[in-house]
Amino acid sequence: MKKLIALVLSALLLLPALVSCGGTDENTIKVAATSTPHAEILEICKDALAEQGYTLQIEVVSDYITPNDFTESGDVDANYFQHKPYLDDFNTNNKTHLVPVAAVHYEPYCIYKGTVDSLADLEDGAAIAVPNDPTNEARALQLLAAQGLFTLKEGVGLTATKNDIIDNPHNYDIREMEAALLPTVLDEVAVAVINGNYALGANLSSEDALASEDVASEAAQTFANILVVKEGNENNPKIQALVNALLSDAVREYITNTYNGAVVPIF
Repeated sequence: MKKLIALVLSALLLLPALVSCGGTDENTIKVAATSTPHAEILEICKDALAEQGYTLQIEVVSDYITPNDFTESGDVDANYFQHKPYLDDFNTNNKTHLVPVAAVHYEPYCIYKGTVDSLADLEDGAAIAVPNDPTNEARALQLLAAQGLFTLKEGVGLTATKNDIIDNPHNYDIREMEAALLPTVLDEVAVAVINGNYALGANLSSEDALASEDVASEAAQTFANILVVKEGNENNPKIQALVNALLSDAVREYITNTYNGAVVPIF
């Protein structure tokens, strides 16, 4: 009997700790986010939320699985790291019920100079490096086509591959490679198309770019980074407070002044 009582008391002592790990209270907003730029942007929201009585707790993650799992389970209230195509695919594959509540920013693909200083200096047969994964290659090709370097098959949109180039009068050599390697080959190719994350890591900015995706482009709208919650929580007061803080002039100004065009507000 004494052993049973001891076990019950131990369980009761452990219960508060288990509860504190498993969710958030009504005055705390817990958000899972990758470090750059997402967690940095969220930091700007803390003061505005504090004025409304909320404490913003940012859980920095280094992968793309954990934040969605934690949002689905209720361990965090929201996450901020992904775009909608990734979210849709995650929901389908994992039977989760996550929905976007705000589009905050996009990380534009830019064309960066390699061995030439301008697109006008491209010679026939010049090497142009692009990412080799399907979605990102399509974005790169659409950006290059928008500069008039070649023509893509009509209607391919963000499914384009280099096989969809139907008119390449200067016979540009489109070289597909791992996205992370693109900043490292700028001395080997004429130009390279690099996205915001890898450009930031290589200390490249929009000032170094020869061209970039427009905020009104299909890619920018499709791949905007979003705040995500579990379905049913969209109208929760603290989620709405977070949305308002993220879509504020203070956040827009911070993004614009901090990331040199590698991250662009979309609101």
